[in-house]
Amino acid sequence: EISELSPNDRVIPYDLNTPLFSDYAHKARFMWLPEDHSAQVDSTGKIHFPTQSILIKNFFYHHDERDLSAGRRILETRLLVKNDKGWEAHTYIWNEAQTDAELSIIGDVMKVNWIDISGEAIEIDYIVPNKNQCKGCHDFDGKLMHLGPKIANLDRDYDYGAGSKNQLDRWMEMKYLEGLDKKITYPKFPKWDDDNADLHQRAMAYLDVNCGNCHNPEGPANTSGLNLVFEQKKDIQLGIFKGPVASGKGSGGHSYNIVPGEPENSILVYRMESTDPGAMMPELGR
Repeated sequence: EISELSPNDRVIPYDLNTPLFSDYAHKARFMWLPEDHSAQVDSTGKIHFPTQSILIKNFFYHHDERDLSAGRRILETRLLVKNDKGWEAHTYIWNEAQTDAELSIIGDVMKVNWIDISGEAIEIDYIVPNKNQCKGCHDFDGKLMHLGPKIANLDRDYDYGAGSKNQLDRWMEMKYLEGLDKKITYPKFPKWDDDNADLHQRAMAYLDVNCGNCHNPEGPANTSGLNLVFEQKKDIQLGIFKGPVASGKGSGGHSYNIVPGEPENSILVYRMESTDPGAMMPELGR
């Protein structure tokens, strides 16, 4: 069945060390490249995919996270397709019967219910983004760009069924990836839930994935003066004792983006916790 999300030949699954948070949704990710073509790693560690590449992300909820045999509901499948002009986003919404998914331009708001791992019943309004919202989140220097597949976030083991293997090694074996220099130590995101990993690096990986696509010098939120990418130093550009460029309800009455040791007085934490459309950050996927 299509709802099994079992990939065809040459469609390779992958996972991330620290994924984008999307209203507690689970995700199944896949990638397809045109035959006899490879993604290329440049000297900075960025991955450049060939034309006709497709990145696939499925969003779903388990009916009961304590018992995965109870099944799941797939809500949407998002595709990033690279053509001659660059990346283009397409969103497909699944029907209730889980037999098909239909292309949507305008997005949707869907009621979702599930039982979480602690046994609590959860209900939310899940937002399927419209085409313009896809462009807003994936905007980099005025162009649509993929977010998750980067060396730092892919450097981890994945169970391919016949045993686990580092994803980057697997991609190189399949000729899906070229240019990775083993002499270079590339940045690596820690796994977000690894309690043994450095706490600051875990926080920076989270900020990079959830905020850094906008809050960087080439992103649509560059006017804020905040640079929330993984490599950013602990200085004012990270928000430490930095006042907001424009105040208002988004500040929550606080004076600085980050007040070390005082999350309750930090604008960044206030906006991440808020569900007010005029203050919450990120704007989608609460």
